[in-house]
Amino acid sequence: MSSGIKFCYTCDTDEPHRPLTDSEKVWLKNRTGQRNVDGYFMCEAPNCRNVRTGFNKHPFDPVIRVPLPD
Repeated sequence: MSSGIKFCYTCDTDEPHRPLTDSEKVWLKNRTGQRNVDGYFMCEAPNCRNVRTGFNKHPFDPVIRVPLPD
C-alpha cells in the first residue's frame, strides 16, 4: 500500500502518512525486534508520528510514535 491518506488510530481521523525513512526503519527494528519493517507508515499530523502498517491501523499496544529527528 502506498503513502497517502490513511486512518490514524491516535488522531482518530484520516491523516497523511508516509513510509518510514531508512533511519526510522532502523529505529523501529531496534524498538520492536522485527526484522522487516518495510510495510510501516508514519502519521504526518502535527505532534502525532504514530506508526501503522498499510492494513493495520493499530499494530502496537501501546502505540509507537517515531521520535523527532535529532
